[in-house]
Amino acid sequence: MGHLFAEIGLSNPRRPELKPLVVKALVDTGALMLCIPEHVAVQLDLQTESVREVTVADGRAIKIPYVGPVKVMFEDRLCFVGALVMGDEVLLGAVPMEDMDLLLSPSRQTVVVNPASPNIPHARVK
Repeated sequence: MGHLFAEIGLSNPRRPELKPLVVKALVDTGALMLCIPEHVAVQLDLQTESVREVTVADGRAIKIPYVGPVKVMFEDRLCFVGALVMGDEVLLGAVPMEDMDLLLSPSRQTVVVNPASPNIPHARVK
């Protein structure tokens, strides 16, 4: 299928006077979290809330900043999440996608709002 990207908005709800950033995010349903490069965290003036240890592709465990909250927006959907500060591009993982009730459309190579719940995000909480 190749790489799939989505245009999302990111903002700092603690600093509403800062303009949201519109970024092209790599969508990865195999990843859980939102990951942002350091320059995005700086632009949004996000506070480091803690340090997290993550395992990267080559098996190494590294410690990285965990910042937040981050407001994530896609079309008419939004959610609030923490973000791992790492890498050189924004990565949209499964947690914010589930929170906004988004799906992948392989035939269109895009991210879409769940057509089963077009007006309001749906979450299964059983």
